[in-house]
Amino acid sequence: MKLLRVGTAGAERPALLDQDGTLRDLSGLVPDIDGALLADEAALDRIRAAAASGELPVVDSTGLRTGPPVGRIGKIVCIGLNYHDHARETGADIPGEPIIFFKAPDTVVGPDDTVLVPRKSVKTDWEVELAVVIGRTARYLDSAEEALAHVAGYAVSHDVSEREFQIERGGQWDKGKNCETFNPLGPWLVTADEVPDPQALSLKLSVNGEQKQNGTTAEQIFPVAEVVRYVSQFMTLYPGDVINTGTPAGVALGQPEPKPYLRAGDVVELEIEGLGRQRQELKNA
Repeated sequence: MKLLRVGTAGAERPALLDQDGTLRDLSGLVPDIDGALLADEAALDRIRAAAASGELPVVDSTGLRTGPPVGRIGKIVCIGLNYHDHARETGADIPGEPIIFFKAPDTVVGPDDTVLVPRKSVKTDWEVELAVVIGRTARYLDSAEEALAHVAGYAVSHDVSEREFQIERGGQWDKGKNCETFNPLGPWLVTADEVPDPQALSLKLSVNGEQKQNGTTAEQIFPVAEVVRYVSQFMTLYPGDVINTGTPAGVALGQPEPKPYLRAGDVVELEIEGLGRQRQELKNA
């Protein structure tokens, strides 16, 4: 299923994109697309049955905003340097274990919402990423098979970063990762049953129509199942939590000087195979 949330920011309602591409209203069945729903197999089965019946109300999508596909996110766990080609382009050593940092849930915006370039920013960068959304409480998982059984679905994530704040200003990476609007998410949450192999997805990103990233999740150093298993050794993952699993080569940081960092007026477009597309125009904060 392709689950999504539509409407004005803070007042989104749950919806489903059916196999014909028709937007259907789920608000008569469930209050939201969130961790509580993703952990409720009976509720998900009701959605599947209603979708199959074709009786869900049609939503007129004309001019309708798409919000983040998951509401009330508990935490966003991010994995750094998780693609072989990205590590090579930045001159970084291949990590022996996943590098973990966090983004605050309030960085999340809709897939086509405006992204704000922070004040005093000179190195705002792009990163297309596969987001993993947790569907069952996960702690101390033992195997890759068990880890994937705890995944509700997948989405497109844009891990926007400010490299000077992240790398050159001391402390942790979090300063360059948590600026407002720095995590567009969506358009859809595609349930795990429709993504048979998360290590076989293409990822693309362009800036002002020029392709910058063209990669595949097959390049991940730590695949999705290992990331979920590993993270569960250090923290409990709850339904609705999100893991951003890293970005392939092609970021501005890895380009020759002068590096083409983002500026107000730039348009970024990104997509992941089967998970949808995003488009953001950048403006100054």
